[in-house]
Amino acid sequence: MAKTPITVAYGDGIGPEIMSATLAILEAAGAELDIDVVEIGEQVYKRGVKNGLDPRAWDSLSRTRVFLKAPITTPQGGGYKSLNVTMRTALNLYANVRPTVSYYPYVETKYPQMDVVIVRENEEDLYTGIEHRQTDQVYQCLKLVSRPGSERVIRYAFEYARANGRKKVTCFVKDNIMKLTDGLFHQTFDRIAAGYPDIEHESWIVDIGAAKLATTPEQFDVVVMPNLYGDILSDVTAETSGSVGLAGSANIGDHYAMFEAIHGSAPRIAGMDIANPSGLLLAAVMMLVHIGQGDLATTIHAAWLKTIEDGIHTPDIYRNNGLSKKKVGTRAFAEAVIARLGQKPERLKAVEYQPMPAQIRGQQDADRKEDKRLRGVDVFLDWGPAPAVGLGRAIEAIDAGPLKLEVITNRGIKVYPHGNPETFLTDHWRLRYLARDAETTVAPQDVLALLGKLVDQGYDIVQTESLYDFNGAPGFSAIPG
Repeated sequence: MAKTPITVAYGDGIGPEIMSATLAILEAAGAELDIDVVEIGEQVYKRGVKNGLDPRAWDSLSRTRVFLKAPITTPQGGGYKSLNVTMRTALNLYANVRPTVSYYPYVETKYPQMDVVIVRENEEDLYTGIEHRQTDQVYQCLKLVSRPGSERVIRYAFEYARANGRKKVTCFVKDNIMKLTDGLFHQTFDRIAAGYPDIEHESWIVDIGAAKLATTPEQFDVVVMPNLYGDILSDVTAETSGSVGLAGSANIGDHYAMFEAIHGSAPRIAGMDIANPSGLLLAAVMMLVHIGQGDLATTIHAAWLKTIEDGIHTPDIYRNNGLSKKKVGTRAFAEAVIARLGQKPERLKAVEYQPMPAQIRGQQDADRKEDKRLRGVDVFLDWGPAPAVGLGRAIEAIDAGPLKLEVITNRGIKVYPHGNPETFLTDHWRLRYLARDAETTVAPQDVLALLGKLVDQGYDIVQTESLYDFNGAPGFSAIPG
């Protein structure tokens, strides 16, 4: 078998220790890999590279397209960018796949039946990092959700379920509040689910879904969700299973893939030979499946399970309960796994890895253009927190031409007309203008003219948002009250 080229980064903190242990196991098992080691992380940041990635690493990744990465440390302050976020967006790694399994009774957990896979959208949502300080008191973070971005990660979740014999895919959203962004994700989920009649599907509001996931995880199988929810809940499920240190993850794109443990660099225990390499090892197992060495992935995973079953445990999971037989460090744990290559667990469930179908990558529904009509504008002001009535009357005295002031809000709460005088106010105000005639299409020049008049009257405009109809339906949220 020809060796598969991969890019490897040893990272920071405990990264070099757990990577060395992982690669030792892969080598002993006979993995056919052509490894190119690159430098990333804290030392690269300190050389002035703001994204923490040595320039040569890009050359390596463009050749190998597969990245096995140990945890890194991002220095605080100084404008440093998250390397993980940079990699996910630059390499178009849209699906973050995090399996979480309980290894009861050998690893303590209250949920012995847990076997959940979180599929997290990896590029959009609040993680685009588009933030602004708009006034002295108010900051903003934009939540961006796209139809194509939702389609491909949801389709990946269903294809993953089908390829791995999973029976159900669940969607977590908050579309009772965020009716447009999370609403789009939910609608896309329902539409794509219809194409997989062999797989059960359901949707939950994320707050109650999270509560259920944390208390009765056995009722879930594959769960797909937007970026922020997926980040939080994949950590919750990993910790609930017994230890975050046991969880690996895959970041999958059309042309590249990155594999890593979900935990951080843990600098406080670096160099002590006590870190658990299991998370990175299981990420490497996922990598082997991705590159077509699934049989070897099955062999390594079985040896790892047998090691856990035999009570050979690192300090994070070792317990004085009769099931932990020997407390070992990072290197000794790797040696124990190597010694069990070719063995299978007796009680823990072994996994027979199947290749993922190629049609997952790059498959999405054709884009659809809808009729778009400008209806109005939201104008955001920096204006001192004073009575809303005074602002409202002053604004209404300004000629808005074909536009009409409909409502004023403060932090999203209606304060004019007929607002509650006891509403807490900040210096951040939204003026919503709509066409006086609902059938009229507003011209951009009308909006510009209005903005000019507001500026002439001394108002500090910090942001505007155009309000559109799409195929006759409002493309903007309603204002309650």
